[in-house]
Amino acid sequence: MRQRRRGKRSYKRVKWILGIMLAVLVAVAGVMVARHHNGDGGETVVLDGGLVKHEHITHVLLLGVDRREGDVGRSDTMMVAALDEDKEKASLLSVPRDTRVQIEGNDYEKINHAYAYGGHKLSQEAVEKLLGTKIDHYIIIDTKAFERIIDALDGVDINVEKRMYYEDPWDDNGGLVIDLYPGEQHMDGKRAIQYVRYRDGEGDIGRIGRQQKFMKAVLAKVISPAVLPRLPKLVEEIKSAIQTDMSLAELVEFAGKMKSIHDNGLSAQMVPGQPAYIKDVSYWIPDITDLRELMAEQLELTLSDEDKERAQKDEDAYMGTLPKGMQLLAKSKSNGTVETADTAKEPEKTEPMKPNEISVMVINDSGINGAAAEVAEILQRKGFIISGVETGKTSSRAQTTITTSTRNTDVFYGMPFACVIMDGGSSNQAVVHIGLDYRK
Repeated sequence: MRQRRRGKRSYKRVKWILGIMLAVLVAVAGVMVARHHNGDGGETVVLDGGLVKHEHITHVLLLGVDRREGDVGRSDTMMVAALDEDKEKASLLSVPRDTRVQIEGNDYEKINHAYAYGGHKLSQEAVEKLLGTKIDHYIIIDTKAFERIIDALDGVDINVEKRMYYEDPWDDNGGLVIDLYPGEQHMDGKRAIQYVRYRDGEGDIGRIGRQQKFMKAVLAKVISPAVLPRLPKLVEEIKSAIQTDMSLAELVEFAGKMKSIHDNGLSAQMVPGQPAYIKDVSYWIPDITDLRELMAEQLELTLSDEDKERAQKDEDAYMGTLPKGMQLLAKSKSNGTVETADTAKEPEKTEPMKPNEISVMVINDSGINGAAAEVAEILQRKGFIISGVETGKTSSRAQTTITTSTRNTDVFYGMPFACVIMDGGSSNQAVVHIGLDYRK
């Protein structure tokens, strides 16, 4: 089982995160013209292997892959776009990259490993088994410069929901600084990187929420009078940067459908479940019954009794595979919704919060086996909520740091290990990066 990422990929990973957001807009509407209505469109078919297929709904798998020389890469961003052709309504489901699934020939691993083992075909099989639904098309995006795409749109308007400050001298081969203030603002490609990349106590789950929010902002910009006439040319540029089984003609034809998708509302959700860890490896444990219900609700469908029985059977079998020693953490919302804070509704407070009100992400950047699990247990005993435990992208970080908001820095004093407490982030979250000084 792979427990550690190789090399420093964070900046490259973010390059295609925004690119995939543009491509999914192309894909969702593109499949609308790629498939034709068949009969009344309401029939549900159960295929070989138990997969469900709705005749009037098309599913597209989107993979963001970080390829490097000598390394096929992993799909660190994974989304499934679903389109109801009758209603011209689309939904988007984000699959956390740490989701624990069965990968053919490799037992149970994180879903982002499937691409490294067998490309998009193995990734598609893993997603289909998780969702219980047939995937019709795929789109792959590798590490392409995305700043020029956002800048080609003349930037995007986004309401930054909270203060986002993060400084890491060990990141990006020379240091990383993210410095954004709350409020409505116009973002070019460089500032958009900061918004989507920002990492807080929610870890990957928080970033998924920002990705979905940013995607909706991109959709609003794409259908604007200033951009819509230039859309065919932009689609050609996107097509050259992606790998897909859909033709350029199919993708270009989507321009007339974009406004309908926007007006009908793009539903964006995440696979419901809960974080878990074993040793220093984190996982997302999906709630399969809630997931199948969520997928139906997104497109205003109703699960049959047979579908519900199949989902419960799949969930029971899945939970029986969890290894001994796996620690399950606080469960996420059952509907899979990923929300971002609205600062306009939340008055600023200065008094310290209680530990049981603060979510903490623990990341092991020291290379010391088991360090993150140890720190997580220490924090749990002190009452903090552990949102995740991960192995970081480096094993040579010098100092252990705790990044939290100004109001909560005092709450973290008195830890039984050396650490530097840094100001930054949301009031109810914190991130611990474990360094080499942990054992000193």
